[in-house]
Amino acid sequence: MEIGVITGLDKEGGCFDHVRQFGLGVCQLVSWDVSLATPEVARKVVAAAKRAGVRVCAMWGGVPGPAEWNFSRGPVTLGLVPPEYRAERIAALKRWMDFASWIGAPAVITHCGFIPENSTDPLYPGVVEAIREVAGYGKGKGVEFWFETGQETPVVLLRTLERVGTGNLGINLDPANLILYGKGNPIDALDVIGPWVRNIHVKDGFYPTGGDQLGREVPVGDGRVRFPEFLRRLQETGFTGELIIEREISGDEQARDIRQTIDRLHGWLRA
Repeated sequence: MEIGVITGLDKEGGCFDHVRQFGLGVCQLVSWDVSLATPEVARKVVAAAKRAGVRVCAMWGGVPGPAEWNFSRGPVTLGLVPPEYRAERIAALKRWMDFASWIGAPAVITHCGFIPENSTDPLYPGVVEAIREVAGYGKGKGVEFWFETGQETPVVLLRTLERVGTGNLGINLDPANLILYGKGNPIDALDVIGPWVRNIHVKDGFYPTGGDQLGREVPVGDGRVRFPEFLRRLQETGFTGELIIEREISGDEQARDIRQTIDRLHGWLRA
């Protein structure tokens, strides 16, 4: 399991100083600006990655339109669930699939949204078809489509992966998100979705304490993920993918917490 970090996509290809400052050699690229998904930017990214000696293990692709990270407006704004935004978001994810293929990234990751837990919900078939369209397009490009966990329970993820059935699907497991959204225990979740996990977001947090707002993110090791046990369970499933650190703050505090996380991960993995 190689340790890496998330870093933002830059139109001039200057994406990798953030990675190298921590002595790391792998990253996920992330961007919400689909106008950057061009061959010109891709060429700059490939050249910059080669110079820096950094491997891009996936492209995290954001989509246009509103996005509210809470329980009240999240279900009607996030991912491929809201019908009114679905067509433009499918188109955006296809562009990210093109971009991933140009830079040699094996997968595109995104949040698919609050996928209905009830499979008889009238919205559910459309969500499945939308995901199938994106994943099928990626399959033609040799690119996989990975769901980042968050708004769905593990069982809903499993059911949807099975229903979509394109053969190029996987999960970017963010263990903290399962907690922050109150959707599951990440260690137990591996019993359900373990075979589908391709990539990990290393993040930590606490369960929600109210009905409208997500739980609170904290430095890795200070929350409810129980990382030593989580990593052992990952190893038992045969997971060999990347551990990508995501600390959703900025500035000096973010850099400090990332360095602490790297040290903690090395200690837990040696134990």
